[in-house]
Amino acid sequence: MAENVLYYGDNLEVLKKYIADDSIGLVYLDPPFNSNRDYNVIFGESGDPNADAQRMAFGDTWHWTKQTEEAFNELGQIAPPRLVEMMNGFVSMLGRNDLTAYLMMLGGRLVQLHRVLKPTGALFLHCDPTASHYIKVMLDAIFGRDKMINQFTWKRSSAHSDAKQGAKHAGRISDIIFWYAKGDEWTHNIQYIPYSKDYIKSTYNHTEEGTKRRYALDNLTGPGGKRKGNPEYELMGVTRYWRYSKENMDVLLREGRIVQDKPGKVPRYKRYLDEMPGVALQDIWTDINPVQGRSKEWLGYPTQKPIKLLERIVKMASNPGDKVLDPFCGCGTTIAACESLGNRNWIGIDITFLATSMIENRLHTQFPGSQYRLIGQPNTISGARELARQDSEEFEYWALRLVGARPAEGEQKKGADGGTDGVLFFPDPKTRKQTRVSVQVKGWKRKVGPESVRAFGRVIERDKAAIGLFLTLSEPTKAMQIEAASVGKYKVEYMGGELEYPRLQILSIEGLLEEKESAKLPLGITSGLKPAEKFRPKPEDFTQNMFVTPPMLDDDEDDFSDDQEDDE
Repeated sequence: MAENVLYYGDNLEVLKKYIADDSIGLVYLDPPFNSNRDYNVIFGESGDPNADAQRMAFGDTWHWTKQTEEAFNELGQIAPPRLVEMMNGFVSMLGRNDLTAYLMMLGGRLVQLHRVLKPTGALFLHCDPTASHYIKVMLDAIFGRDKMINQFTWKRSSAHSDAKQGAKHAGRISDIIFWYAKGDEWTHNIQYIPYSKDYIKSTYNHTEEGTKRRYALDNLTGPGGKRKGNPEYELMGVTRYWRYSKENMDVLLREGRIVQDKPGKVPRYKRYLDEMPGVALQDIWTDINPVQGRSKEWLGYPTQKPIKLLERIVKMASNPGDKVLDPFCGCGTTIAACESLGNRNWIGIDITFLATSMIENRLHTQFPGSQYRLIGQPNTISGARELARQDSEEFEYWALRLVGARPAEGEQKKGADGGTDGVLFFPDPKTRKQTRVSVQVKGWKRKVGPESVRAFGRVIERDKAAIGLFLTLSEPTKAMQIEAASVGKYKVEYMGGELEYPRLQILSIEGLLEEKESAKLPLGITSGLKPAEKFRPKPEDFTQNMFVTPPMLDDDEDDFSDDQEDDE
């Protein structure tokens, strides 16, 4: 069974329920907290009308709610006393607002992350300067002040950054990355960065005839001379205390590594540039560019980090075979780094289906054949109905995953004539151009019948899509199938003949889950992602949305069928 696991759910609950004590070699987390917006609002008291209005544009910040208050009380039962006292101080000083809610929710998770780390494990926490000072004090309280190894500064943006004309502050162009160890021993694999061009030019300023290898001439005398025990002997007519024994110096002579410019001058050692690893990594990182829209890495995820950044962290602080955990895995860059290196196991956790679907697609396209388990997403029709009742938007993202579609960002959304929820593409066999497939999802409490199918037919025409996929949580009626058939066929030329595909295809969620149905696309193009290793969690494995438990409806099968139009 695959050791890599992707969880959908609240990372606090996943950590408590699934992740064992002392089992993780490296934790990397980048909690969602975006200071690029008007972050001063986070200091507004909860209930302040002005602050509440601004919060509508601050969706990636946690808010002080009833659940936060409960977490505040629970923290006193699980956290070190010094952390509890510190959080009391934060709340007294700052009030019950979005900043303290953020710190409160983060505090409980940091306690759990400390628990799951091996004694030799380490944690990297990535944040921007908005709350980094508070977070560092929290980490000191949980791990111990003496367990901070480094505070890295990563230049994540250009010199322009947010220092626009009229701004009353210097440009904010850096992120902070804290490195903490759990115990007294930890993994550290030294990383190197290339020498600068100026350094190479000034130091490696010799070129060897024939090989054209650049080299520098280095001192051969032993530092400290006789006092440090360096051997004294004659070399090429010069007597000194040397840093190598006579035997080793003879080897270097035979290899041509000793250079004497002229008789009587002190010989020097020939150090080749191509044998040097570079400069040992320091705590200010300016050599890794952020991921931007023109980058090949760009997935459209707002806080996406470059894979080189995560590869550096994973290589520096873990060894092959170690397990790496990212509890806020977002678009999956930590997972991608582990897959790219090919010798680390990983655990990823995220609270949104949009993120887990994006990660699955990333694994499918960039690392075909990767093995992992997926836990927490519904895999039965009853689980799908439960998700639809709880959160229609998350249900929509999850349903799109069943056919390998991505959300139709920026597309026309629901209206009088329906809308496009997702999109995928296939190469036209004749033109080889990417051809569009539009997807619409019908879930909980949406009236579904022939008119819904007819409206989606108009959406297909509007989108200029070759094929439309209509995903429905309720079973399609005969009248709906007749309406879909009336939309016609999509035809493609193939090997001198012609193939036909239904232009509007109705697929039931239950049929997709049980693999009894699949989209019919040209030339055997698969409609879904390559499935993860089969794993059937128990009903209680399904986790609800973080911090908010929506009101539950009665488990009545008729709730879905009542909305369906009659076949007649």
